[in-house]
Amino acid sequence: MNIRTTTIKDIVAIQSLYQKVAALTGGLAREEKEIDEHYISDFVKRSLACGLSFVAVRDSQVLGEIHCYSPPESCFSHLLSSLTIAVDPSSQGLGVGRQLFENLMSTVISKMPKILRIELFAKESNRKAIEFYQSLGFRVEGKFESRVKNRQGEFEIDIPMAWLR
Repeated sequence: MNIRTTTIKDIVAIQSLYQKVAALTGGLAREEKEIDEHYISDFVKRSLACGLSFVAVRDSQVLGEIHCYSPPESCFSHLLSSLTIAVDPSSQGLGVGRQLFENLMSTVISKMPKILRIELFAKESNRKAIEFYQSLGFRVEGKFESRVKNRQGEFEIDIPMAWLR
């Protein structure tokens, strides 16, 4: 498996990946029908312009993608936000996500000294993801009651998490 910087040419493969992951219960906050080329193109372009995006590739197949970027306001120039990771269901549990995260974190540490904070959100019901993020150095910073409406129409708590340099 190879981890490399995402390119514009990866948009179609990333869209397919995100649709597969969104089809799983608890896979992504967005539903499969909400994952269109515009959504993928937007975050890829933002990540390449003012953040980071990496893909995990094996035999020309995108197995996973991670991205984050700085908001446009100068008061947030020290942080990367909107972090999202997706790993193909057939590759989950094989270390793809950890390798993507470790690549992202090492790039921030070695090449982005002004970045002092990386933030993400996880649904409280996704304990496995929260524990995974904590193993990478992220910490829980609180909770947002009734922030996420799941597919059953029930509200869930969203957990803000952050890594601090």
